[in-house]
Amino acid sequence: MLSIKTGGCPEDCKYCPQSAHYKTEVKAEKLMDKEKVLETAKKALTMGATRFCMGAAWRSPKERDMPELVEIISEVKSMGLETCMTLGMLTENQATTLSKAGLDYYNHNIDTSEEFYKNIITTRTFEDRLETLENVRNAGMKVCCGGILGMGEGEGDRASMLITLANLKEHPESVPINMLVKIKGTPFDNNQDLDPIDFIKTIAVARIMMPASYIRLSAGREQMNEQTQALCYLAGANSIFYGDKLLTTSNPNLDEDLKLLEKLGIEIEGKTCEGKNIAA
Repeated sequence: MLSIKTGGCPEDCKYCPQSAHYKTEVKAEKLMDKEKVLETAKKALTMGATRFCMGAAWRSPKERDMPELVEIISEVKSMGLETCMTLGMLTENQATTLSKAGLDYYNHNIDTSEEFYKNIITTRTFEDRLETLENVRNAGMKVCCGGILGMGEGEGDRASMLITLANLKEHPESVPINMLVKIKGTPFDNNQDLDPIDFIKTIAVARIMMPASYIRLSAGREQMNEQTQALCYLAGANSIFYGDKLLTTSNPNLDEDLKLLEKLGIEIEGKTCEGKNIAA
């Protein structure tokens, strides 16, 4: 996963260090040069990645940025990688343009329940999220959509979030379940830690409700011990993001992930790199 446009986002998501509303160590940057994106994609390919995810800290893409995004998608796709982006809200036309360029997946999390949503974001609505998901589906792309736990929500909110996902017209192909990463300068930097058992239970329920989806153990893994991660896999998580960072937050290094998966006897899909299978 690569942040192709970092910081300066006008949204006020209370968990996000890229929001312009908060004073964090993340600095606003312009859209990354295409050649640098392609260089990183090539590196990911040699490491065994089969899908390359790109994120931009926008409320929604500006029309002037669309031609560059189309070129990036097309050239990454030509390498033989699946493509995924998260760029904020999309109009019908934008979704169609990205799909025609070859974008396979679009990530747009609903974050939490509809009832709790206003406690974490005020600059856009829960309905805005669902509208973008519908535009993505109608354009023929696959959906990557999940949420974040540990933001002060209750058990009922976690259940409501999963009910919303499970009752979309089609289940998301990928459902990332994130543990809040508390970033200094954001309103949630002093939130109470979520009980790992509550996190594991959410993974298990997501697996039951969306049996064909990839339930992705996502942000927060660096703060989890091996036992918690192991229970998440046993509960139904069958996909992870790997790499040094998840946009702007740190992530376990590849060697640590491989050692744990080998210890657990988990078979890994994907290509090989230096004689090792690497998670997709």
